[in-house]
Amino acid sequence: MLAVAFLVVEAVTAFLAGSLALLSDAAHLLTDAVGIGMALAAIGLANRGDADESRTFGLYRLEILAALANALLLFAVTGYVLVEAGLRLARAESIEAGPMLVVATLGLAVNVFSVMLLRGGARDSLNVEGAYLDVLADSVASLGVIAAGLVIALTGFTRIDALVAIAIGVWIIPRAWRLAARSLRILIQAAPAGFDIGRLHDDLAAVPGVVDVHDLHVWTLTSEMDVASAHLMVGADTDPHGVLDQARDVLRARYEIAHATLQVEPDDHTGCAEVTW
Repeated sequence: MLAVAFLVVEAVTAFLAGSLALLSDAAHLLTDAVGIGMALAAIGLANRGDADESRTFGLYRLEILAALANALLLFAVTGYVLVEAGLRLARAESIEAGPMLVVATLGLAVNVFSVMLLRGGARDSLNVEGAYLDVLADSVASLGVIAAGLVIALTGFTRIDALVAIAIGVWIIPRAWRLAARSLRILIQAAPAGFDIGRLHDDLAAVPGVVDVHDLHVWTLTSEMDVASAHLMVGADTDPHGVLDQARDVLRARYEIAHATLQVEPDDHTGCAEVTW
């Protein structure tokens, strides 16, 4: 609500004052509003998705899709600002510094308050982290707009407006890239970044009675929810339930994986036992 309300004020003032830096700030405020809106929608749908039995994992992936869409929106907005800034550097623009300074200062206050609201949730959700990064980037952008307004008011150097817009875009692109890369890594079901598959393989193979580990897979379903599956081959005289209990403890205690499917196979291939937790 804060983002949407102030977006209108900032966009109108940007056009009236002729400030591209303020317009870029308004554009990033738009991504704030869209990003937070998608976060709310994805979380709400994910919570309701459990009611449909055909969605065995609910709608958790919507959170990751929303985060990816947010990153793509950041790329689009930043690309437009960079192109327009390049064009403006070639010509002098008339910019009113007064309205630009007032609105940018108010925008900074709104962004700082929004950062405080989102900071806690960003630690637990990739989707909320995307919204948090949007607002954080917009806070930095507001500082840049304030600095540009001061330079214009004191010196009349209007090209600083386009230079600040370019700086804002260059600062945001790597953050949008990281958010997109993390989202795509989850969507292609790669192992979590930094996860040591070899170590997990060795830890499962070290469980007493296990003679081989194969078909080992680890992936992320959504934020804070890693899952795994594996086949454990054991000796013919080994109690499969004991192996499953110890393998479960390895996954939970050492890797914080609470949802896994393990299949225990005797090495003489006379049968198998399965369990999911």
